Parts: sequence; structure tokens; C-alpha cells
Amino acid sequence: MSDKQIRWLMVLTAIFWSGAFITGKIAVGEFPPFALTFFRFLFALPFIFVIFYIKERGNLLPRGKQWLALILLGVIGTFCYHALFFTSLKYTTAINSSLIGAINPMVTTLLAAMFFSERLTPLRVMGVILSFSGVFLFITNGDLTLISQFQFNKGDLIMLIAVCCFAVYALLSRRYMKQYSLSPLMVTAYTFLICVVISIPFVLWEKPATYLFSATASGWLSILYMSVFASVLGYLIQMVAIQRIGAPRTAIFINLVPVFTIIQSVIILGESITLFKLIGAAIVISGVYLATRPEPRINNLKSVM
Repeated sequence: MSDKQIRWLMVLTAIFWSGAFITGKIAVGEFPPFALTFFRFLFALPFIFVIFYIKERGNLLPRGKQWLALILLGVIGTFCYHALFFTSLKYTTAINSSLIGAINPMVTTLLAAMFFSERLTPLRVMGVILSFSGVFLFITNGDLTLISQFQFNKGDLIMLIAVCCFAVYALLSRRYMKQYSLSPLMVTAYTFLICVVISIPFVLWEKPATYLFSATASGWLSILYMSVFASVLGYLIQMVAIQRIGAPRTAIFINLVPVFTIIQSVIILGESITLFKLIGAAIVISGVYLATRPEPRINNLKSVM
């Protein structure tokens, strides 16, 4: 699979994740945070393990130090990120959470340069900044007065921690896949399983009897969508992308999520779209292209020499 194909698959993943934003809004009104995390990945387990069994039948069980790497990834990137994300939605606004989520590529890029010795080129920095600027314009609709309305609360802090967890998860995934010979399928399958196991005591603490019997079909279908498309397909494609093009370049595609969220809102919910949103979308796409395009071959040769 070529790098170009990987980039197109990450665009598809951004579409899946944007759909999860809409379905997540539905589900969060019916389920508490740990329950959402638990059921999202519980429903995903049969799908991902069937794919895992078909593709890697001779490599089903982790060995030795692979377990420690998978447990760490499962705790940080699957359990912590989603539990924190769903919790933050209880306290913060859509504008705040969208803006904080959009800094994920910048956090990933900076952490990669500071702690993982990844080269930070001016073009990639420009792409990240341009992409974030487009997200800001897209979300605020060009209304700069919204900056004065941005109030930092504990929900924002929780979301910021969630973003950091996801950035660390993305960077560690690439290192561990190389260091411990882990396949993207194994990482995806076992981090899901670890997340489900860790979630059990927290789900019991939330008293399931208080919400399970009142949950609607829309709530359950929303979780099922997040399980199959945002989790199984989304995480699997992301792992392949991290392995091939690196965590910072993979993370920049997260900035496409608000763009596709608005597009789906227009199509599904009948919401309107403005000129500022179209301009913002164009800036985001330009930034994603600059930040993820292959470097000139001469640079690659220099890094080898």
C-alpha cells in the first residue's frame, strides 16, 4: 500500500471520526462516560478479533514484553483518552472542546520532536499552524469576538489531558510496533480488549441499573456506529498510517474532523454552511497537505547518510 493510499484512508478515517462526534452527542445524553467507553469497545471486540484471526491466524497471542507494551497503549490511548473525552463533554462547550481537540497535531508534532527525535521541518510546522488556523476559522465562522467568550473550565482541562494522552499513544504505538514486532491488527485488537477489562469496575461504580433500561435504540445504535466505524476501522487505519508515515503526519488528519462534521451536519441535520466555513475548510485541507506530503528525496537521502 502506497503512502498516497494511506493518506486517502486517513481522510476516510476523519469522516468516520466526524460521524462519531454526531453519534457521540446522542449517546452521551443516555450513558455515563465509563459506560460509553466500555460498550463502545465491547461491541468492537468481535469485529476486530475476527479480522485479526483471519489475517494473522499464526500470531494471535502476544508474547513476553509485547504484553507490557499493549497494556500501556490500552490504558493511555484507549481507556484514558475516551473516558476523559466523554467526561469533558459534561463540563465544556462544543467550541472549547473542538478547539482543544484541534491542537492534537501540534501536541503530537512537538512531543515527537522533543522526546522521539523526529525531524521538524519548516514546511511541516507551517502545515500544522495553517491547518489549526483553518480549524479556528471554521469553528468560529470568522467571528473573532468568540475569542473573548472562551472560558477555561475543568472540562477544558480534562479535554487537554485527553489530547495529550492520545498524542503519547500515537507516538508510543509507532515505537512499540517496531521495538516489539507488533502488527497494527494486534495493537488495535488487544488495546480494545484491555480497555474493556479496565473499564469494568468503573462501569459498576456508575450503577448500570440506573440507565440501561431507559436507553433508547438511538443510543445503542450510536454506540454501535462508534464501535464499528470510529473504533474498529478508524483505529486500524490509524495504526497502519502511524506505522507507514509516522505519528505527527497521521495526527494532522484530525483537523479534518470538524470539516466533515459540519458537512455531515448540513446533509443529515439540515444545518446551513457559510462562506467562512468554506474558506476555513480550504485552509485546513491545504495545511493537511503541507504537513503530510512526502519530503523531497534529497532530504531522505541526507537523513540516511
